[in-house]
Amino acid sequence: MDAVQNLQQEKLGNKIMGIKSAGWVIIGCFVIAVCIYQFLLGNPSNFVNNDPNNHPLPGNFLGTIYKGGIVVPVIQTLLLTVIALSIERYFAIRSAFGKGSLVTFVAKMKEALAAGDMSLAQELCDKQGGSVANVVSSTLRKYEEVDKDRRLTRDQQILAIQKELEEATALELPMMEQNLPIIATITTLGTLMGLLGTVIGMIRSFAALSSGGGTDSIALSQGISEALINTAFGILTGALAVIAYNYYTNKIDKLTYCLDEVGFSIVQTFAATHR
Repeated sequence: MDAVQNLQQEKLGNKIMGIKSAGWVIIGCFVIAVCIYQFLLGNPSNFVNNDPNNHPLPGNFLGTIYKGGIVVPVIQTLLLTVIALSIERYFAIRSAFGKGSLVTFVAKMKEALAAGDMSLAQELCDKQGGSVANVVSSTLRKYEEVDKDRRLTRDQQILAIQKELEEATALELPMMEQNLPIIATITTLGTLMGLLGTVIGMIRSFAALSSGGGTDSIALSQGISEALINTAFGILTGALAVIAYNYYTNKIDKLTYCLDEVGFSIVQTFAATHR
């Protein structure tokens, strides 16, 4: 049992870790969003007579955003969260790819395997680093281990190598996919929050229209501003989330394809040399 645990720790030793608790990121983004809303957007200098209850100064974009209402900091929280987690995923997945070109690494690894040079293959893994190299390195160690074990049949040896490849891959994939479900959720949530702000703004607009009078024209314009601002922020948040999610999903697919390609080469090399 201890040997299994030590082996798992060894596999995880070179693992590139990202932000585990995205909840703290969301809380931090919410605090920042509230501060931006209160002190930057709601700065009295952005409004007529230095009063946030009045119209924004002509051409003052910050004051116009402030008029979006209480939903603005919520959407800003989602937007900041997408930006923060996208940056975090960029560095994590970049580290997972390793130091050099992954395509070049796969090509050289296949050449080394075809030549039967396992020491060169291991050297390439040590030089490359990253998730693919970690998985391949672990599989190569299992390759050498089963090659020396004469108690196993050829089929059992191949099965052991395949199992090691699958286990090593299963240890690496969660790190690469970490926090992506949150970005995927914000894809829809950002748009829904924008829609909510739009509905609230339109309710205020129709309420101002029904009451009539010159005084209510301020409430009418405020309601329209709230509707439009929240719509814009919601669409922006959802669009960035979609772009980030699809971009990193494509990166992970490319990485797993390289893993499958090298893993297949290792198994085929063993099968070809052990008939």
